[in-house]
Amino acid sequence: MSASLAIDAIADADVEPLVALWQRCGLTRPWNDPHADIALARRRDNSTVLVGRDNGAIVATVMVGHDGHRGWVYYVAVDPSCQKRGYGRIIMAAAEDWLRSAGISKLQLLVRRENVQANAFYGSLGFELSTSVMFQKWLDGRATTPSN
Repeated sequence: MSASLAIDAIADADVEPLVALWQRCGLTRPWNDPHADIALARRRDNSTVLVGRDNGAIVATVMVGHDGHRGWVYYVAVDPSCQKRGYGRIIMAAAEDWLRSAGISKLQLLVRRENVQANAFYGSLGFELSTSVMFQKWLDGRATTPSN
């Protein structure tokens, strides 16, 4: 497999196609506004959204950022019609390169337990289950939502 993508940071014209891609991939949730997530990532110098293009068409994305110590990725997506071409590996490698260039040496991500395909994908990239337990609290006062 000799896949290649042109990788760049998100541009204004990319926002709607990215949100549509995330929706096709089942990544959006009612309690997370993808437009607000994109805007927040673009406002900071410690985060970005990377876009992978094949012949100009957006086929892969990743939102990447860091807290100064740990890197995180979100919204890792490959267009369903373009999966199994190596684009997921390429966009993840771009996120890793972005973090390395920022001096970050550890990458973490969250995957829903029931997402067997995603768990297998990240395992194939060398990710390991963490021994940490994740806690959460909504700071805007809303109640915890099921399966979030």
